[in-house]
This record gives sequence, C-alpha cells and structure tokens, in this order.
Amino acid sequence: MTEAAGRGAGNVDGTGEILCLSVTEPGRAVARRLPYRHLHGDPGGNLRHLWDDAAGFVVVLAVGATVRLVAPLLGDKATDPAVVCVDDAGRYAVPVCGGHAAGANDLARRVAGLLGAEPVLTTATDRLGLPALDRLPGYVAEGDVAAATAALLAGRSVTIRSDTGWPLPAALESLAADTGPAAAALVAVSDGARASGGLAAGTTGAADRDGAAALPTVLLRPRSLVVGVGSSTDATPEDAAAAVAGALAAGGLSPRAVERVATVDRRTAHPAIRAVARSAGVPVVAFSPAALDAVAVPTPSPTVRAAVGTGSVAEAAALLAAGPGAELVVPKQVTPRVTVAVARRARPAGRVSVVGLGPGGPADRTAAAERAVRRAEVVVGFSGYVAQCADLLDPSQVVHEYPLGAELERARHALADAAAGRHVVVVCSGDAGVFAMASPLLEEAGAPAFAGVDVEVVPGVTAALAAAALLGAPLGHDHAAISLSDLHTPWERIAARVEAAAAADLVVALYNPRSKRRTWQLDKALALLAGHRPPSTPVGLVTDAGRPGQRVAVTTLADVPVDEVTMTTCVIVGASTTRLVAGRMVTPRGYDR
Repeated sequence: MTEAAGRGAGNVDGTGEILCLSVTEPGRAVARRLPYRHLHGDPGGNLRHLWDDAAGFVVVLAVGATVRLVAPLLGDKATDPAVVCVDDAGRYAVPVCGGHAAGANDLARRVAGLLGAEPVLTTATDRLGLPALDRLPGYVAEGDVAAATAALLAGRSVTIRSDTGWPLPAALESLAADTGPAAAALVAVSDGARASGGLAAGTTGAADRDGAAALPTVLLRPRSLVVGVGSSTDATPEDAAAAVAGALAAGGLSPRAVERVATVDRRTAHPAIRAVARSAGVPVVAFSPAALDAVAVPTPSPTVRAAVGTGSVAEAAALLAAGPGAELVVPKQVTPRVTVAVARRARPAGRVSVVGLGPGGPADRTAAAERAVRRAEVVVGFSGYVAQCADLLDPSQVVHEYPLGAELERARHALADAAAGRHVVVVCSGDAGVFAMASPLLEEAGAPAFAGVDVEVVPGVTAALAAAALLGAPLGHDHAAISLSDLHTPWERIAARVEAAAAADLVVALYNPRSKRRTWQLDKALALLAGHRPPSTPVGLVTDAGRPGQRVAVTTLADVPVDEVTMTTCVIVGASTTRLVAGRMVTPRGYDR
C-alpha cells in the first residue's frame, strides 16, 4: 500500500528519492511526520523491489530486523542506497549502511531534526569530530582512504600537503604537516596521476624512487583543471573522448580534477563536446571568437583564425575559462578532428552563498538551502542560526559562529574566505534577502579586495509567509513588511513607513516588534494603524513559527496583548478588507463569486 507523498522527496543532496517504510501503527504515525513517500507493510518486499532505484530508505523498524532484511541486498558501499532506522516512538535515527558514500549519516541528521529525535552516528570520524577524507566538500578522494583515516583516528602523524599550491581543504588546514619519514600516511591535494615523491594513489608497502617504504596515500582531487576543446563539424563523441583522455594522460593529470570544458560559442551544442562534458559531469562554457583571440597563447594557428575568427580555440578557451593567473599545463594536442588543451586554475573559484534557512525547523527549509549548506567548506553565521542548521553540518566543514549584531564582521569574514578560494555559506533565518545578511554582504562585496568573488543568494521562507500560512491567508492581497527595530533606522523613518502603509490600506507584517529593551515601538505602530482602520480589524500573532513552543493567536487591533509579543513574534495587521472565516484570517483578492 502506498500512501500520499509528503511535501518533498529526494536524497540529502536533493536528487533521487527517499522512501519511508513502516510496519506497526505507531511506526505509520512516525512515518507520516516525514516528507518522504511512505509505504506501509511488507518492508522486505519493498526493499527488494526498490533497492536499485531509491537513493535511500528510512525504515521505522528495529535495527536488528532491518539488518536481516537488507543484508542479502548489499553489494557495494559506493552504490548501495542509504538506510536509516527509526524506532516507532520516533526517538532515535540510526544509520545502518551507506554512512558516508550514500549519505546515511546526513539522512539520519535530517530525519532526527524533523522528528525532534537523536541521530545515533557510529562512524568514527563523526563520533570523534574528525573530517572524513571521502566527504570533504569540493574534493574527490582516491586511494587508501581507510588506512589514512585509521592513522588520523589513532592520532598518528600524517603528512598533509598540497602538491600544486592549491589550498588545502579548510577542514584539514589545522591538521596540515609534512612529517617526512615519521608519517603513517600521506594525504595530498593533487590533480596529477601521482603524488609528489612518485607515490601513486593507494600505494601501500611498495617503495618510492628513493627506495623508502611507500606510505598509504590518499589523493584529494580538486576541481582545478579546465579542458579546452576545438573540433571539426564531423567530430564524433568517441573522437573527443579519446582526444581528451590522451591530453590528460600526456600531462599526467587526473580526469577527476576537471572542473569544466571550454570551447568557442559556435561549438557549444556540438554532440562531441557535450558528450565529453556529460561524461565528466561538468558544464560547458563558451566564448566568442573575439574574446578567444584576445588571449595570448603559445601556438596560435593562422588556419584556425581563417576558419573561426580566432588564432586559438582549445588553448585560449582553456586559459580564459580557468581565470586570471591560469597556467597552460598541456599545450594543444592535435588529432584529426579534435584539438585539446588543459589549463590549471591559479586557485579555486571562491564563492559565497547567502542562505535563508526558513523560520524555524527543518520542515520549512528548502532543498536548495540544504544543498548549499551541505556542500560548503566554511559556514559563517550568528550562533543561533548555526544551531538552526546543526543537522546539516559535519566535521568536514569549518564553522565560524558570531554573536548577534556582528553582521558586517560576518560578511567580511565570509568574503575574505571566498577570496582565498573557499566555498562559503552565510546562514540566516527566514529569507536571506529580508531583514537578513544578503544586503550587507552584497554591499561589502563591492570592495576591491573582493572583486571576482561570486555571491549567490539562496531564498528561504520568511517569517511573514510562515506566520501567514499558520493564520490562514492574510497576505492574499497587497501587503507590506516593516521592521520596528530602530537600531539601524531612525524611529521617525519607521513611523512614516507605518503611516504610509496604514493610509494605503495595506496588510502590514511587523518584524522585530518588541524586545526587552525596545518596549514602546509596537504600541506606537499599532496606534498609527488604528488611525486608519477600525478597532475590530483582525490581527494575527505568531511566535516562534516552526520552532518548539510555536504559538498562534488571532485578536483585534483594539485588543493586541502587547506584553506577550517578543522579538520572535510576527504581527500581521489586516487591511479594511481582511476578515475572519471559520477562525482564519483572510484578505480576499476580490474574485467574483
């Protein structure tokens, strides 16, 4: 039996489908609290039937019973789906398999957040707060991950370094050292086929070129390479794949370090180039002939210029896409129908994502917000907002918490880390662009020191929307949002805005209405509104929307219990057309009935 899908489905990275399985009636009740497609009864049959298609399973069943059901289905940890067990009281979320590779630990944290449960993580790195080498954001790990991780967990010396000058992952910076012969393992950031010293990834017990015993080695592949491709019209995907593979091999470079494929604009949709990008799982970027012709390259071609309008496609596109300071590490390699060159970025393309986490709990977060937080190297935010997304964080990320009021410090810290090549998220409650961090961060991003830092704003559910949904539909027509905090805005200006909204007969959502020190502003604002609408006007009060202790009340403009309002209350004052319908606030759109 299949029950109705919840509000969303998808694995912890936002792709695939998570399925929830239950057996008992209490388990069914727990499953219905989760936003995943729910199947009740016959867990063994459902697991067998859906194992190869699902990204993960949340099984509301005892761990022992679940182990017996999944054991015959297990194949490879790289491809098996995540399995998380939840007891039928909804108190614990336990990853059973796929902890790192399939994201079961992340899924357990998310499920625990949704249920108010405790995630029970037994993976050693999570338990001890050490970064997992195969989960570092922005890197792909190759080699003897188990041996290197065991050395870190045992507190043994591990050589951690970058072979190309590429920055170390943020989570490894504090561990970085080159301990030479005393090291128990080597972890190297490298886009080459071999680490410095001649050690291939995963080598154990062999000898390097100097005769010394080789170390268990992990190569962390950064996305440092750009492959430039030029092709004839009749080039096939096989031609392009062979040419790219040959160029990477000629440079001793790893295909897993490719960040993008670059070409001339007339070849953007060419099947051969698209196939190469699709195989590598990277985007295609393209440039005009004029832009390419402005790039200095070692081997321009008069023949290419006559045909395309630029002296170089492969080399110029690779260098241009790789950005300032890029190095051409593989000059153009010419085959009958495809030409390839490879450039290395001077540093990572740092960026900042300003993320709105929604008003409270995980149920009101967007998939895009969760994905942005999970993929970040560095997380910056007010300590309360960091706590709000604690279920999304793991030891592979560096977290910087700030006190309330340090908005500019947060913005500058995030931008400085991004300018150094990090992927940073700044977390906010509600929506990042509504009384939150997007505005100050974008202002600071205009400084010359941060030129070139990409800033992305990830929207969230703002408090007014969450409160309105709980109250009914008070924002069904024109409305305004006004903050009553006069810490940064003079009260006279705030009062003028409230007066204007009142005169315009707009529904008004009041943010930051009252604090322990600011006790009179709400009274003044309500008095201004009362000058333009009757005392019976509906008013909604929502405190701690989506959080434990959430409170929802509907009253009138004449009877607002001001003393019960806090900084986490959203006050929605209706317009002249707002009315109560079966106890819910509704502002009609004016449709003909």
